[in-house]
Amino acid sequence: MATRGSSIIKGIQVSEVVGLLNKAYADEWLAYYQYFIEAKVIKGIMKDAVFAELTQHANDELRHADMLANRIIQLGGTPLLHPQEWFTQSSCGYKEPQSFDVVAILKDSIQGEQCAISVYSSLADTFKDKDIISYNMISQILADEVEHEEDLQDLHDDITEFVTQIKSTMR
Repeated sequence: MATRGSSIIKGIQVSEVVGLLNKAYADEWLAYYQYFIEAKVIKGIMKDAVFAELTQHANDELRHADMLANRIIQLGGTPLLHPQEWFTQSSCGYKEPQSFDVVAILKDSIQGEQCAISVYSSLADTFKDKDIISYNMISQILADEVEHEEDLQDLHDDITEFVTQIKSTMR
C-alpha cells in the first residue's frame, strides 16, 4: 500500500486515483446543488414527499463530497479548489431545471443518478484489487446512488400512476 508521497498504489498511479476522485468530487458538488435547488423550486402533486427525498439526497451528495475530499487529502492530493473546476472536471455535469413540475424534476434526477451509477461502477472496476480503501469508499457511494435511483423511480411511478388514475376517473 502506498504512503503519502508514494507514487503508486498496487499498480495504479496515485495521481490517477486523485484525478478520478476529483472528477467524482466535482460530480457530487454539482449533484448536491441540483438536488438542493430542485427541492426549493419543485411544484405539483406530492411535492412534499419529493421535497423530502430531494433534500435527503442533497445531504447524501454533500456527505459523498466530504468522503472524497478526505480520501484525496489522505493520498496527498488537493480537492478541486474552485467551483468553476466542477464544471470542467465533472463526468455527469449539471442540468438546470427547465420545468419545476415534480415529474420533470424526478426524470432529471433519475437521469443524474443513472450517470452517477455508471461513473461509480467504472471507478469500482478501476480501483478493484488496486486501491482497496478507495474501492470500499466508492462501493459505499455506489450503493447510495443505486438506492437514490430506486427511490426516485418509485416516487415517479407512484405519481404518474396516481395522475393516470385521476385522469381515468374524470372521463
